[in-house]
Amino acid sequence: DENIKIDLSENESTNNEQEVKIENKQLYSQLNKEAKIIYEKLYQNKNNLKTGTYTINFGTGFNYLFTQNDEDTAYDILTTSYQAAIEAFIYENPDVFYLDPNKMYLNIETTTSRNGNTYNVYINTGEQNNYFTDDFSSKEQVDTASQKIEKVKNNIIANKTGNTYDDIKMVHDYLVNNVEYDTSISQSNIYDIYGALVNNVAVCEGYARAFKYIMDEMNIPCVLVIGQGKNSQGQTENHAWNYVELNNKWYAIDVTWDDPVVTGGGIASKESRYKYFLKGSNTFLQDHVPSGQFTPNGKVFEYPDISKGDL
Repeated sequence: DENIKIDLSENESTNNEQEVKIENKQLYSQLNKEAKIIYEKLYQNKNNLKTGTYTINFGTGFNYLFTQNDEDTAYDILTTSYQAAIEAFIYENPDVFYLDPNKMYLNIETTTSRNGNTYNVYINTGEQNNYFTDDFSSKEQVDTASQKIEKVKNNIIANKTGNTYDDIKMVHDYLVNNVEYDTSISQSNIYDIYGALVNNVAVCEGYARAFKYIMDEMNIPCVLVIGQGKNSQGQTENHAWNYVELNNKWYAIDVTWDDPVVTGGGIASKESRYKYFLKGSNTFLQDHVPSGQFTPNGKVFEYPDISKGDL
């Protein structure tokens, strides 16, 4: 993993440079210079973001863009970089489950003087009251939710063996045994780790985020993959799953589809519980098509190449 040096702003605990390690940075590493700066600032301010109203301030740090380019081009570079950064940040850090990126706004304020224009850049709530998801409205709620998640996470990690295969299987099995798929698509937090780990109800994105969250905590390289899956009825639907690294090879895991909803009730067979566990491209990609594009017109991210064969 790469160490990133960032400058802490004055409202942080120190004015000295501090090294921040960004774990499992597959998406981060694909960002351009400006997007990396934005991602890093968001990353260092994770605790401040829990207020739901904290302003991420870049000051005049992007002025160079406006001196090197015409104003329209500079605006385009900044807004495109911001979009890529916020997507990478949200999908690579499942612990910011309380943030709604659609309520976060990049602002570029222009000040004109005899010496020319300066540009002050910051991220805030815009016209919104906060940038929380609809499931949260205060820092206290977020802190309480974070503590509950932490408790579940610690209980899971207490079973860690240090054998990577066994630990991947243990987390996979925990989620399959404890999370219920929300067929109604109506319950709260079903797309995030709080829904999966605390409420024990989620949809595919919640399963995949929870799996990545625990893998990250165990320092097992893992990415959240979005794309489309062809279900057992032959219908194509938007879907999310994971790739995980084991013995220097990447494999696919679809925890959601290893926890099938059994028609008429009952328990899924052992065979069906591992149908999508540590699979290679030859089998897995028959009914999964990764996209890498989180929003229409957004950056297309690349995922690690998975092994051809199953483990």
